Amino acid sequence: MNMTKYGIKRAVARSVKIALQVLGLVALLLAVDRLDEVVWKHGGGAQAQTTQGLTAQETAQLGVNTLLQTIEDSRELFNSDREAYFEQIEEVVGQFVDFDVVAEVVMNRYAAYATPRQKARFADILKSTLTRFYGAALVNYTNVELVFLPGRRRSDDPRADQIVSMELKGEVGLRLQYQMFLNENDEWKLKNVSLSGINLGRQYYTQFAALMAQHDNDIEAVLDNWK
Repeated sequence: MNMTKYGIKRAVARSVKIALQVLGLVALLLAVDRLDEVVWKHGGGAQAQTTQGLTAQETAQLGVNTLLQTIEDSRELFNSDREAYFEQIEEVVGQFVDFDVVAEVVMNRYAAYATPRQKARFADILKSTLTRFYGAALVNYTNVELVFLPGRRRSDDPRADQIVSMELKGEVGLRLQYQMFLNENDEWKLKNVSLSGINLGRQYYTQFAALMAQHDNDIEAVLDNWK
């Protein structure tokens, strides 16, 4: 079957998105350097969920540690009760990622035309699809060293977004950056990820914009067809 130029572009874009998801997953899995130190410093193990008083970098590290511990504790559920397994993963990820903000980042300029209900629905869709993708892949993983790099403030404003940078050691040499923001409860939350200079939020926006064009700017139809 011959593919149109538009079809080829869509196929390439989808392949790039999947590749970025997998690479981002690898970096997420490997971000374990100094986690025990962070958890011990703030008086808790995997069950310690409060991030007030933590730096952006410590929050990112603690989030990964909590996620990995939850997966380890729930591994048997993946085969016996997969829905219960994913619910536990969603609960943990939702404590460290603000999917309401992520949804607006992905919607970009279209967020101005979305109703509060549509934004909330899209946030739930992103949480469900992403945690299921990562949760399934996290059941089996191989540990490789990833190092958190020294933080550097981009603004004198203590509430300005901060970038937490990590580097995957090895032949690939990937650089991962988490964009963290301080919410109204003074907790750092993840709202975007960049991998080797490629902004994943923008990649998802490209998908959202393509669906908007395909469905005559009908946000409800875009949400119905989001994958």
